[in-house]
Amino acid sequence: MGDLWHGLPATAQDALTLAALLALPVLIALVLLRGFAPWPLIRALLWRFRWANALCLALIAVSIGMGVGVITQERGLRDGSASAADKFDIVITAPGSETTMMLATVYLQITDAPLLDGATYAEVAEHPRVRLAAPLAYGDTFDGAPIVGTTAAFVDHLAEGRIEGAHWSGAFDAIAGARVPLSIGATFSPAHGTGDGADDDAHDDTYTIVGRMAPTGSPWDHAILVPVEAVWRTHGLADGHAPENEGQLGPPFDARFFPGTPAIVVVPVSLGAAYQVRQAFTREKETMAFFPGAVLSELYRLMGDVRRAMSLLALVTQALVAASVLLSLFILTRLFARQTAVLRALGAPDRFVLATVWSYAMALLLSGAVLGLGFGQGAALLLSRLIAARTDLAIPARLGWTELHLAAGFVALASVLALLPALATLRRPVVDSLRGS
Repeated sequence: MGDLWHGLPATAQDALTLAALLALPVLIALVLLRGFAPWPLIRALLWRFRWANALCLALIAVSIGMGVGVITQERGLRDGSASAADKFDIVITAPGSETTMMLATVYLQITDAPLLDGATYAEVAEHPRVRLAAPLAYGDTFDGAPIVGTTAAFVDHLAEGRIEGAHWSGAFDAIAGARVPLSIGATFSPAHGTGDGADDDAHDDTYTIVGRMAPTGSPWDHAILVPVEAVWRTHGLADGHAPENEGQLGPPFDARFFPGTPAIVVVPVSLGAAYQVRQAFTREKETMAFFPGAVLSELYRLMGDVRRAMSLLALVTQALVAASVLLSLFILTRLFARQTAVLRALGAPDRFVLATVWSYAMALLLSGAVLGLGFGQGAALLLSRLIAARTDLAIPARLGWTELHLAAGFVALASVLALLPALATLRRPVVDSLRGS
């Protein structure tokens, strides 16, 4: 049986798990409601005590919404950060912290780093397993947007060829990311440094926006990409080419005039070649080659404890709310104790009364669960927009199987607990209920 289960597709496993969770309330409903139709009475009870019902409904919806929002947002952060790293197959830098250099290269959290020289870049670019080797140069900004020097081939790779306008043809042409508030034809002068320490008067050069990238869903949407030669020239360095090749943009670079780069982004010719390139350029005291995706996976593993804590918190919250809902149901059933007592006095079968009270409770529980899913989805969308505004990551916020399982599990547990106030109604003497005591 275990082999059969593990042989099923993930979607089939999730669907069967959801069906199993919902099977319990369906089974209880079939047993209690067989031959009965208490729906007019249930509608009357829901309307008669609508304000108390609304409070109970809100309690259920907020509880489930909190759990759904937390789980959805956590998964969205993982998906968004992983998607941002998709275009960075291999990064080669000087030896140091892979995490720091991954954040600097993929997420543009700029940091000071040692430079790789021209001979190292040439060796990487000429490796038979390398299809693209793009140097990066950063350190300047404009209005908070990082200015990154690179090659035209890397811009095409990053934007998948989707560039509005033209590619750069001069050293001080620039291509704006999708979220940079500069239109084609706009000019600007770079500031040296980032944040509050940026010096607006450090450089006299002027760039012109000649194109705009399509959205990539990464921090590069907030970057301005320029020829790497421009960044080197702006800082008074050689531009990577011999004097007789003045004006050339992009590779091949001359190792003698290559000022250095903190990182080289490499696109291998194949997946198998990627491991060969990483092994070839993982050299103690010389170079460090790593897969940004692998670094992210390690970070996710370290964050696993946080995720488990969040999941535990959601489960504890659900348990507390289940207890609160149970108490609320006991209180609500006392509100219409006289009505159920009249039914019993008129000879209604105990199972009919039990079915009525249980169905009334389940109407609240199911409605609250559905509203909770919607509330959680809305909260996740709001949080995603706030995080995206600060990180420039595209954070997907969509419900998944985990959230559906959470809501279904709550409904399954609550369907059993809902039998308790229903049974308590039958244990109460009819005369006491009619007297209201």
